[in-house]
Amino acid sequence: MINPNLSELRAAARRIAPFVHRTPILTSRTIDTRIGARVYFKCENLQKTGAFKIRGATNAVFLLSERHASKGVATHSSGNHGAALAQAACWRGIKATVVMPQNAPEFKKHAVVNYGADIVFCEPTLKAREETLAEIIQKTDAVFIHPSNDSRVIAGQATAALEILAEIADLDVLLVPIGGGGLISGTALATHWIAPHTRVFGTEPANADDAYQTFKTGQIVRIQKPQSIADGLLTSLGTVTYPIIKSFVADIVTVSEEQIIAAMRCIWDTMKLIVEPSAAVPLGALLSHQIDVTGKRVGIILSGGNVDLDRLPW
Repeated sequence: MINPNLSELRAAARRIAPFVHRTPILTSRTIDTRIGARVYFKCENLQKTGAFKIRGATNAVFLLSERHASKGVATHSSGNHGAALAQAACWRGIKATVVMPQNAPEFKKHAVVNYGADIVFCEPTLKAREETLAEIIQKTDAVFIHPSNDSRVIAGQATAALEILAEIADLDVLLVPIGGGGLISGTALATHWIAPHTRVFGTEPANADDAYQTFKTGQIVRIQKPQSIADGLLTSLGTVTYPIIKSFVADIVTVSEEQIIAAMRCIWDTMKLIVEPSAAVPLGALLSHQIDVTGKRVGIILSGGNVDLDRLPW
């Protein structure tokens, strides 16, 4: 599959503009002092459906032909992509079905339903998700919109990077959480064309380090039952995302559960923003000195804010 080019990324930005927010970019002097760098936070936690996922889902849904759209769309998701696809399908007036693991957070299940999708539950493994979805597609002929391994989705996710690169000049480093790789693939492509001097880093939970292992070994690694508080980052890289990451990402670093929680709380304490654990992973990498950014200009995409306030980890 050919990677989306810059004109396709910009077309995606125009396509989704009537539906999504152009999210703010915030800073914290306290965090800057602690890190020793100037850090810019792209607040996708304030996005429609509470996460960046709405960008890719909306682009993919509105690229469908009328014939394909009439069949509806389907996907598997731990929550954010499912909610995003449900909302995008609602905007287009088509049916959406989402396969979710039984142990997905209750508030994420409610969000998918509230945006109008049907949920089919499965065991909490990637194999179960894929097999259940295949059965649904065979029965309904719905169009599969993969959470990450889809060039239409990648082009949509790239629009967050287009926005931060347009507003903040001369970023040295851009940090992104990495699960299935859709966000970092789009970010890396946008950065490659617009700001080739900017280095893109992936950040991943140490307890779910399949992307790190894949990046280091050159072979796609799948962990069947990863366990991390960062539930949005438990999926594996795919055949579309991995080659992009291999070509355009500087490195991938891992962050412990304790560091993720500390970063999540730091964002609340200093910036008064609630972010989900997945979104806190990049700051966790900086607070634990996984990447040396001393004196540099650093961008972080806060990927989402869908967190159960009754179960905050601290």
